Amino acid sequence: MARLSDIIEIFLKDMLNDMHGSVEIQRNELAIRFNCVPSQINYVISTRFTNDKGYYVESRRGGGGCISIRRFNIDCAGDYLMHIISAIGDNLSQHTCEVFINNFTDYDIIAGREASLMRAALSDKALVEVPMEKRDNVRAAMLKNMMMSLTVL
Repeated sequence: MARLSDIIEIFLKDMLNDMHGSVEIQRNELAIRFNCVPSQINYVISTRFTNDKGYYVESRRGGGGCISIRRFNIDCAGDYLMHIISAIGDNLSQHTCEVFINNFTDYDIIAGREASLMRAALSDKALVEVPMEKRDNVRAAMLKNMMMSLTVL
């Protein structure tokens, strides 16, 4: 049996599909619909609808807590990559880096072989000579460079 978080995620993704990639919801109304607390809705949105997964979330306070969720258009690989480049920031853990790479293969932006090479080059093992406190900064810069080279192909 699916967990409540999974059910809420599926419901929101179905809404996004029905509404062509953009939806506004009221946190309280959704909580009532699923018989849960509003913080459960916040949890699902903050963990399942993130920038690295191709979503832009905007929360508006007051008036019942309106939340806008937009799926980033991945039809244009260049636009998607530029969105991710701007979302990465200055540091990136190995785990988060692998999530990005998995998304790239899921969206057919890169092939499996390219993904394997990227994972290897961005791993902690490959960056062993980089001081630990700088490793995530170097990894972020390297992934951004790799992604920039993909946007010109």
